[in-house]
Order: sequence, then C-alpha cells, then structure tokens
Amino acid sequence: MDLALLEHLQEYLTERRIQRFESILTERTRHFHVVTEDVYQLHNTSAVMRTCDVFGVQDLSIVEEINSKDIDKEIAMGAQKWVNLNRYNSIKTCMNDLREQGYQIVATSPHEESVELHDFDVTKKSAFFFGKEKEGLSDVVLKNADVSLKIPMYGFTESLNISVSAAIILQHVVTKLRKSDIDWQISEEERNELRIEWAKNTIKSSDEIVERFYEEK
Repeated sequence: MDLALLEHLQEYLTERRIQRFESILTERTRHFHVVTEDVYQLHNTSAVMRTCDVFGVQDLSIVEEINSKDIDKEIAMGAQKWVNLNRYNSIKTCMNDLREQGYQIVATSPHEESVELHDFDVTKKSAFFFGKEKEGLSDVVLKNADVSLKIPMYGFTESLNISVSAAIILQHVVTKLRKSDIDWQISEEERNELRIEWAKNTIKSSDEIVERFYEEK
C-alpha cells in the first residue's frame, strides 16, 4: 500500500469529499458478497450493483459463461466507481475462489427446501448467488451450494425480478448483521486500498497524475 500516493491524490480532493469517503468506509463490509450468474438484461446487473453500494456490500462478481455485457452507467448511478467488480467466465471458478476466501455459497431459490430469509444465519460469511431472469440459477450452483435461501411469498406470483430479490435480501441480512456482535467492517488496509481507488475514480486524468507521481518519485 503506497500511502504516499494516497496522500498525493488527496491533495486533488476537497475536504468534503475526503470526509464523505471516510463516512462511507466505516459502513462498508466484505462479510457478504453478491454474485450474478449469466443475467441477460443489462439493467438488472446494473441495478444489483447499485443495490450493493446502497447497502454497503463492497464486492459484486458477475459470471458470464453465456451473456457478457458492460455495466449500464446510467442505471448503476455511479455505483461502478465505488463497488469492486469481479468478472468470471466460469461459475465453478467463481464458487471455488469465494470458498477459498471463506464464504459459504448461498443459492437464492424459491424451492421448498430453501431456508426462509428471516431464518437465515448472518454470522457466516456468505456469497449470495442470483440467477438468470427466467431460468434462475444453474444446476451447478443449486447442487453445490452450502445453503439455499428464499424470500417468503404469499401471492400467485412465484418469483421476483433479480434486482428486487437482491434488494430485499441485502436489506434484511445487512440490517440483521449490523445489529449483531459480528466484526463486519473492513480492515484499515482495505480502507486505504479503497481510498486510493475511489480517489482515482473521482479525479479527472488520474492515470496521468499517478504516472507523473511515480516519475518524480
């Protein structure tokens, strides 16, 4: 971590912006991780990214074995600047990476055997997987997940839009987590990494500024 670079970049930020970063950093968590699997509609993935930012979830992984598109910046409303985006072309690789990072794999599915949202154990590091608009999650995820989670529904409709499902689930689990005794906040080292990335994403011509900083150094 280059703290000298951080200090240099902060010279280009207003004090108000720096304080805003600090306020948001205290609310960020990596206790939860969100994954979308081959979501077809671009606005759905973009909306999920926005939801991650709103609820302080720092990481979003997108698996694109079939469908590959860029984030719609208008729908994401700038969230692409603040949320870490990981892209995979293999669902198995994504699941393996998250397990190595200590996450349990949570398949969001309306199946009868799924745990209802209000009964979900938030104490475990969890990666929530959301599937395609019509087909839902692949069998690979459903068969290999550590737990399956569903949102209780009481009407004729048996499914929700993926972005709506993500918002409902994250709002519930994040609220429950913040009321628990779990140490859910990110480390100081992680905060410094984000301070630098967020500064770069805020400052115009930041690449040139960073390059010049190292040349002069």
